[in-house]
Amino acid sequence: MNKLKKYSFTFVILSILFLAGCSKTPSEPLSRTELIMGTVCTVQIFDSKDSTILDECFNKLTDLENLVSINKENTELDKVNAMSGKSAVSVSDDTYNIIKGGINYSSLSDGNFDITIGPIVKLWGIGTDSARVPSDAEINEKKSLINYKDVILDDSNKTIFLKNPNMIIDLGGIAKGYAADVLTDILKKHNVNSAMINLGGNLYILGNKEDGNKWRIGIQDPNESNSTVGNLLVNDKSIVTSGVYERFFEENGKKYHHILNPKTGYPYENDLLGVTIISDKSVDGDALSTTTFALGCDEGLKFINSLENIDAIFITKDNEIYLSDGLKDNFNVTNANYKLKN
Repeated sequence: MNKLKKYSFTFVILSILFLAGCSKTPSEPLSRTELIMGTVCTVQIFDSKDSTILDECFNKLTDLENLVSINKENTELDKVNAMSGKSAVSVSDDTYNIIKGGINYSSLSDGNFDITIGPIVKLWGIGTDSARVPSDAEINEKKSLINYKDVILDDSNKTIFLKNPNMIIDLGGIAKGYAADVLTDILKKHNVNSAMINLGGNLYILGNKEDGNKWRIGIQDPNESNSTVGNLLVNDKSIVTSGVYERFFEENGKKYHHILNPKTGYPYENDLLGVTIISDKSVDGDALSTTTFALGCDEGLKFINSLENIDAIFITKDNEIYLSDGLKDNFNVTNANYKLKN
């Protein structure tokens, strides 16, 4: 999948979600869309016309990109990775908080989500023009570098040290969620009560529609980019999806998706096409969507049901839909190709 197709697909998701969210828009929202953090980012505000709020939001996104993007040079994250095995690096509060959160989620997931997966991500190159299937020897070499327990944090000095040379932190599984939460705080600071944030499919819904009702949000069909499988009503919630259809490439007739297993070095193989997490914080949804995808449907469902204020929608390769306990009265299947199983 080339970059143009990937970004166009994100626009399609945004269009579907917005149309599913309201059948009629009372007034034109204050809106801006830019390409930041390697994806299409859109912020829509429905109860204010103060464009300086959007300025602040997109300035913050640019700041975060310059701090933690793995694809830019001279970021703080780049410096942390460059000094792996050598010395600790002092970083800003944002960089430190994102990495510390990533370590916490790596621990919670027992390493199924691991922010030190960078060497394997770069090896596969999925989502870039250099995507390829590495050899077993290459994977085994890079896999030995993956271990979140080898990241040493110093809360007092806000420093980060990677114990082993050639370790690479990759925050792609958590940075957009962190950013969405930061933007939400900015909107609230300016007394915005109705808004929508979409960071490449990481969606946050602030408040209700202008008529006071919740938003009706469509959930992407993993098999068709211009359709949904169903919808649910939400407000003040994050909706984040991880799926095999987001970024992938094909070689010798086989598809390889971008959700890589830190323990094997290969893409996860299980019964799932996608997982959508509904949570109060987008950073939770970002990390947990990867974690639950890694677990598969049965174990992932048990895991989500053990957490407070977190819900999930699982879509399997058999076109079956499974819901966590908190969504069973708040999800409508609208696609005849899919069947609700619980």
